[in-house]
Amino acid sequence: MDRPSWDEYFMKITHLVAERSTCLRRQVGAIIVINKRIISTGYNGAPRGLKHCLDIGCLREKLKIPSGERQELCRGVHAEQNAIIQAAGGGVNMEGATMYCTDSPCSTCSKMIINAGIKKLVLGRKYPDKLGEQLINEAGIETLYSTPDTEEI
Repeated sequence: MDRPSWDEYFMKITHLVAERSTCLRRQVGAIIVINKRIISTGYNGAPRGLKHCLDIGCLREKLKIPSGERQELCRGVHAEQNAIIQAAGGGVNMEGATMYCTDSPCSTCSKMIINAGIKKLVLGRKYPDKLGEQLINEAGIETLYSTPDTEEI
């Protein structure tokens, strides 16, 4: 029997979480784990109670804004943000946690990850936001990519 490693196991779950995404451009999933237990999950989509891009379209797509730019024009909440908000809303301390995410974090998510006390990231695809990567590195957060041939998308 060939069992997946813990990182492989949690990354597979992260990809399943991403299937709930309502973003038309990029389906992203994130989970936060402490002591091999999932404490929260998140995927990208509109704030609670608002219409999703699946329903009304994507403004960034209409304006032909490249990935990684003008994120403030997106109505969606990022997967990492939703996972952190879910944990915080339940009063869960994230200090020392590991976050698994299908994509590397943008600069805004990187700041939230740092302030939440998350100490390790296991990531899939690279997101084109160099500042996000710099912030994570400067904070000393351990970062692993789930596949060695990770490409920026």
